[in-house]
Amino acid sequence: MWSCPLNGTGGEDQLPCQHVQRALSALSLLYLLVGVPLGLGYNALLLLVNLHDPGGMTMPDVYFANMAAAGLVLGALAPAHLLGPGAAGWAVWDAGSEVHVTLLVLFNVAALVTLYSTALLALDCYIERALPRTYMSSVYNTRHVCGFVWGGALLTGFSSLLFYICGHVAARLAECSQVRHTEAADAIMLLSGYLVPVLAVLYALVLLARIRKEDTPLDRDAGQPDPSAHRLLVATVCAQFGLWTPHYLTLLGRTVLAARGRPADGHHLGALLLAKDLSRFLAFASSAVVPLLYRHMDRNFPGKLRRLMKKLQRGHQSCSLDEAGAQPVMA
Repeated sequence: MWSCPLNGTGGEDQLPCQHVQRALSALSLLYLLVGVPLGLGYNALLLLVNLHDPGGMTMPDVYFANMAAAGLVLGALAPAHLLGPGAAGWAVWDAGSEVHVTLLVLFNVAALVTLYSTALLALDCYIERALPRTYMSSVYNTRHVCGFVWGGALLTGFSSLLFYICGHVAARLAECSQVRHTEAADAIMLLSGYLVPVLAVLYALVLLARIRKEDTPLDRDAGQPDPSAHRLLVATVCAQFGLWTPHYLTLLGRTVLAARGRPADGHHLGALLLAKDLSRFLAFASSAVVPLLYRHMDRNFPGKLRRLMKKLQRGHQSCSLDEAGAQPVMA
């Protein structure tokens, strides 16, 4: 994955990049050995704990289950991206190859689902805080919103897919002659996948900060909000956008350079590719960080986990009793 595609013969100019390359390669391998299994395990556990008892899911649980599903996709894609040859020149990993385009579209869909679920979590937390015990923040409506999130992510990913495909077959199809720049797909992802969720989250956090300072009759009637839920919300928003912002900044840099007609070369190309790989690594790390935050900060998770374990133990004991009861008949 990590590379130093600089011009010239190398020498002392490439030494800093090579040192960074070795350090980041070791970090990526460590994440693949520890972070990916940890993220897959906790995301799967989060889904199992919440989905085995759908009636007990609250509004935030639905969004965290949504992010866990996207985290499983990211965890499955991480080895291919982090161990990819990058600038090594493999034909299967070329920017126009079908494998590269497929993995990139799946990555974009998971990114859209992750950030939109985070934004909607913040907005629904404000609705629940401002209007307690209303249908607007019910789990039923939240599940339907999650369906729209996945559908919207697939539609946006499909529009990006068209640009990638046309960039690959523009020489053979006249219809793709005007739609062949992959930077347009990056611009779509930047606008719909980052700027819109950022504005929604900032708006929700401002409203939540304002409503926490006010004392309304609804507040006194509903009681004080759970401070752990507010801490979990803030930690999730900071973690998600903190880890995904570098990735979208690199997309912004590529889009600006393409709009100005100034392709990067030499040292600028090496720095851009290094920043792209590092930002992609941070984005994958979000799939392991968020379920850990949910595991340690959600006060309802331990009880749900105990109920799941008891249910599994009862199922195992009933199977053992059935086998013991069947032995005399077999004799």
